[in-house]
Amino acid sequence: MATAQKLPTLLNGVAVDGLCATIEAVKTTPSIAKFKFRVSNRWETGSRNRSTVASFSGANQELTHAKPFRLEADEPAVLLGNDLAANPVEHLLHALASCLTTSMVYHAAARGIRIDEIESSFEGDIDLHGFLNLDPRIRKGYQGIRVLFKIRADVPDDRLQEIAQLGSGFSPVFDSLTNGVPVSIAAERL
Repeated sequence: MATAQKLPTLLNGVAVDGLCATIEAVKTTPSIAKFKFRVSNRWETGSRNRSTVASFSGANQELTHAKPFRLEADEPAVLLGNDLAANPVEHLLHALASCLTTSMVYHAAARGIRIDEIESSFEGDIDLHGFLNLDPRIRKGYQGIRVLFKIRADVPDDRLQEIAQLGSGFSPVFDSLTNGVPVSIAAERL
């Protein structure tokens, strides 16, 4: 007699059994936790450029996405672009938004917390005096970023802050932004 195959336990769209298996696998074989992500970029004209994401390494192997992803970047007309795509600092907000949300959802699922819906808004301040090198005291990047999460979850209202903190507590993008990360730059002839 055939036995029924156990269906994965899904919570917040996350395969919790798979998440737990991944945690145990990393505990057993720590080297599989090391990942390297890559993006290649090509300038088109003016402020327009395009990045391609095709492969990465992790779990002790070289991996390829199901299809290459293309990320477009441009600037709005007021910043001398053609407004054909989000600009790089908007991409940064998107990276932060998606990483905080994913981290929140995964860690809530691991704790058995059901989330029904999440909406968020991100807003950051940049002063062009820094970018244009008009005032060396003003930083070139964001001076501050504000995040607001609206969460509908199977928890009392007083636990919403705790759920939101799961995102910032575990997000690689949040960690990179708030703690800094070494970036090395080199150039060679094309």
